[in-house]
Amino acid sequence: MEETLVKDYKTITSFLKHLDGKNYTAYKDIKDTYHFMDFTLIIDYVQGDPFASPSRFRVQVPQHIAGFPRDTYYNKSREIALADFLARQFRSIAYRLFKSRGTGKSGELNMPVMGPEILERTNVVVNEHHVEARFHVGLPARGRRILGLQAMELLCEELPLLVNQSLIFKSIDQEALYRQIEISEDADFIRNKLISQKLVSFVANGSILPRKSGVESAPLAENAVPFKSPKEFEVSFECPNQGLVSGMGIPQGITLIAGGGFHGKSTLLNAITEGIYNHIPDDGREMVITHPHAVKVKSEEGRNIHKVDISAFIKGLPNDEDTSNFATNNASGSTSQAANIMEALEVGAKVILIDEDTSATNFMIRDQRMQSLIDKEHEPITPFIDKVQSMFTDQHVSTILVMGGTGDYFDVADNVIAMENYMPKDVTRRAKSIAEKMPVERINEGGEEFGRVYRRRIFLKSLDPSKGKRSVNIKTRRTNHMGFGKEEIELHAIDQLIDPGQLRAIAEAIIHFKKDPESRELPLADILLKLDQQIKEDGLSSLSERGDLVYFRPYEIAATINRHRGLIILD
Repeated sequence: MEETLVKDYKTITSFLKHLDGKNYTAYKDIKDTYHFMDFTLIIDYVQGDPFASPSRFRVQVPQHIAGFPRDTYYNKSREIALADFLARQFRSIAYRLFKSRGTGKSGELNMPVMGPEILERTNVVVNEHHVEARFHVGLPARGRRILGLQAMELLCEELPLLVNQSLIFKSIDQEALYRQIEISEDADFIRNKLISQKLVSFVANGSILPRKSGVESAPLAENAVPFKSPKEFEVSFECPNQGLVSGMGIPQGITLIAGGGFHGKSTLLNAITEGIYNHIPDDGREMVITHPHAVKVKSEEGRNIHKVDISAFIKGLPNDEDTSNFATNNASGSTSQAANIMEALEVGAKVILIDEDTSATNFMIRDQRMQSLIDKEHEPITPFIDKVQSMFTDQHVSTILVMGGTGDYFDVADNVIAMENYMPKDVTRRAKSIAEKMPVERINEGGEEFGRVYRRRIFLKSLDPSKGKRSVNIKTRRTNHMGFGKEEIELHAIDQLIDPGQLRAIAEAIIHFKKDPESRELPLADILLKLDQQIKEDGLSSLSERGDLVYFRPYEIAATINRHRGLIILD
């Protein structure tokens, strides 16, 4: 029996010396597995050009060498927080060690940029057997000529330093690691307690909610007002690591966030919106925890809608169009917001988050004077104010709503929080008193029931990732655009898509579930539920071994599918 040749760092060193000065395509020969002293290097893909997408590499460090104690990853929460910490460490050190060499992105070694959210990613995987890091490398070249000696320096000298400093327990800041693991675990603990406590969100005392700017995720450093719960809303949780954590608990039902302009209404809602994800220590929002099935919706004029039942909010259009099966390539503000809500409910949303600043006015309110001027028989829109209560009683879906322009919502709100200089106050009694003293004689147009939430089936072949000669053509740009096959999908209105890796993972997920024969028979909601269960049980790597995938919820993939202009809904 022929003995298998074990390739080690000496082998790749020899390869790279031999390749020096050759045409760039010769780099293809190094695709293989190589055993170093403390880790294994796996080269999965080699780029064909110095300006092409970079090569994909992996390193695996056996756990007996990496040395991470079992208590750093013994449950899913800790495992994700540990992997997140190591990915940040790996990227930070790589940024310092590796610089451009030659043409294009030659010599660069990196992982994708990460925001303050702690998410399951495929760039670092930790288990009892090994720690694995997945990353991109721009193999060094001058023009189309290989810089083999520089590649040898990068892979055989600098990469071992990077592995030693970022993936070995004894080399990292252990206190910082445990702090992140414990804060993330406490956040998951509180999130799991929200339902039993009949809460939809929790904001810890001392949280710093404002950000540096509209384009920076870092907390405001100067003159930031620490959050303090009104005593009427204060709740406490005995967390496994921090002990007692107190703050504002927002109950199930309808919560109105009011206040003057620039006093922090939208800032609070934005923090709640992002509270579906855990955050790194010192982010300021690490103890802002929101129900995992909370979905932010807004008006989205111009979007396409595929056979969505929006009759709960809109019916009786002038052209007699059937709004129980509504479709358009150019939605209005009101029809888009109605569709956004119904699509979220279809997939299982339990909390709807709305800001008046990003809503269609005629969808949110139709006041007494307008009702007097325009009879209901000539107004197809039933405003949200007349459906929000039945949405809670019939569908068990709560609402958190920012509203500073009308007091009509005082009548339907269960709780009213006023923001004054970024500090919340319970003004529920005062709002109800005002509603009694200044009654609004508008007519409730919502009827006794909320209406139907229809579960649609999709024609899977209409989600075609191919383009030209490519069977799979996926392109993503930031978090607001995906090229999927021939289609260009605009996602700028999906606020809870916060990492470009989520788009890549969503694309891989669509390709994955299309291969499952059961998907042909299931409603979209059931397909996505089954997919989410698979990811939670088997990890994101069950979709692909790519190192740039980031966890997403059913709501974000549903939003992507619903905005695919070629989507076909089965009758």
